[in-house]
Amino acid sequence: MTLFVGIALTAFADEVVFRAQAPKQVVVGRPFQLTYSVNQRSRDLRAPEFTDFDVLSGPYTSTSSSTSFVNGKRTSSFEQTYTYMLMARTAGTFTIGPATIKVDGENVQSNGVRIQVLPEDEQESSQPSAGSRQQSAGQSSSQSSAGQGGNVSSENLFVRTIASKTRVHEQEALMVTYKLYFANVDVAQLTNNTKLPEFTGFLKQELEQGEIQTELEHYNGRNYQTAVLYRTILYPQHSGDIKIVPANFEAVLRVQVQQRPRSIFDDFFGSYTNVTRMLTAPGVTIHVAALPGGKPAGFSGGVGRFTLTPSISQTEIQANEAVTIRLDIAGSGNMKLLKTPAIDWPEGFEPYDPKVTNNFNTTTAGVSGTKSIEYLAIPRSAGEYTIPAVKFSYFDIDEKAYKTLSTPEYTILVKRGAGEPAANGSQPSGVISYTQKEDIKQLGSDIRYIDTKKPSAVSRQRSAINYQWIWLWYVVPLIIALILLVVLRKQIKEAADITRMRYKRANKVAQKRLKAAAAALKANDKDHFYEEIERAAWTYLSDRLSIPTADLNKENIASILRQKGVSEELIKEVMAVLSTAEFARYAPATDHAMDDLYADTTNLINKLENEKI
Repeated sequence: MTLFVGIALTAFADEVVFRAQAPKQVVVGRPFQLTYSVNQRSRDLRAPEFTDFDVLSGPYTSTSSSTSFVNGKRTSSFEQTYTYMLMARTAGTFTIGPATIKVDGENVQSNGVRIQVLPEDEQESSQPSAGSRQQSAGQSSSQSSAGQGGNVSSENLFVRTIASKTRVHEQEALMVTYKLYFANVDVAQLTNNTKLPEFTGFLKQELEQGEIQTELEHYNGRNYQTAVLYRTILYPQHSGDIKIVPANFEAVLRVQVQQRPRSIFDDFFGSYTNVTRMLTAPGVTIHVAALPGGKPAGFSGGVGRFTLTPSISQTEIQANEAVTIRLDIAGSGNMKLLKTPAIDWPEGFEPYDPKVTNNFNTTTAGVSGTKSIEYLAIPRSAGEYTIPAVKFSYFDIDEKAYKTLSTPEYTILVKRGAGEPAANGSQPSGVISYTQKEDIKQLGSDIRYIDTKKPSAVSRQRSAINYQWIWLWYVVPLIIALILLVVLRKQIKEAADITRMRYKRANKVAQKRLKAAAAALKANDKDHFYEEIERAAWTYLSDRLSIPTADLNKENIASILRQKGVSEELIKEVMAVLSTAEFARYAPATDHAMDDLYADTTNLINKLENEKI
């Protein structure tokens, strides 16, 4: 049995993975790479027809393998890659079909890739002016908050306010997105100095914002790198024109400083500095129409698209047994504002408060999901009862009209329970014979007699011992409260010291960046690797040396390190790593150079951690 399990695990571990990778967006006339990778030795690659692309070169073949021992267990990996250099002929969205390859004599097929090809940038003469772009829907103005970096124009860097729709009805969902656009600008980071509108007049539902990702977009005749900064779903609460005021975002830009070179390295690599730039995303006006008249009686404010699914637990029960009616309201719209419909239970039923379960999901399309309501009631006497239909009315946003959903009428047959007397018994017919919740009382325990016996010597001694320990009930909580007060005051004091907090978190943030760089190195994603390496070094030095991002440059770093008594040899190592990381982002490098840079950066941070700075 053990042998078979081992064989199965080995077969699973050796599963062939053959995949194709390419950028999601490319530009007409600009080369890009299409890479096929397989985790086992292979041969005879058969690529698909590149109908819409020109093949500039390839395929180039490379292999990589690694072996590691963890806790005495040996693990190994192997990857063989085939790289094509392609170029798109025309704009549009195209699909490159799967490729096939032979592994151990069998054909294995890869996935296909879908690529959006953006048009080339228009000529400068045909581009809209900065003033006309400011008037276009949602483009921002930008103001420099530093004396340097004024050459970054509003055409190269701005934020748009994008509303999914500007004409809606009351309670109709719309999405507002703040999107950063930049070209020929190195955006190092976005600070926390962000001021968003209050969105007065709306009910707001924020969308989860993960790590910011950039992608290409063709806008106003030009290709930009874009990044979504913030998204939220809004539900207007009243009719009329509702103004969303402008929002402010602060970005840190890395700009090249024109100055006399101090060494051949400065002349070769150039000198950079960080400049903060405040970006203003313009406001937008939302035109909200009132819901039309003629609202149904069961309308409670629901706007969207909904379905109603009713169910009942049973229609034949005995007296004093519970019956449950369940309503599932599913769809999309202002789900969180839906009110719970009421059931008109017949006389003789004892209802309980309904149990409501919400299973909502907030996406870019709005809030969708299911609102489940369970109504429970207990009939206390026999008979045949009719539960009237439950109506749920809402405004259908697609058809611009009110709709009413209804459950069927339920007829319930309640049989006489075991504890209920017959109609011809000792109780008159028609009298309800059940005990309500409030009628339950404790009988036979109204009188408590006084014990007149004198306590024995043993009882008196136990009482004395108990009284001796009573003081602990007062002293111990007081001691615990004092300890918590001291600890909390220390934590509050440390949190208030921003410089100290940055100093303490420097290594943690740098290790997180290095971990991302290692993943990019393994995936052979050179752009992402160099970006993470550079940010790891610069962010670590900024936090560790308490240098504001706007003043962060190699000259300031070297000066502060000398003031703190760091050796010249280590300072030169810091400058070398920073210069190599900057240069590598704009020049091709071998895999060996990437490994060396990763090792040098890791060793440098470890050395600085041991320095008392």
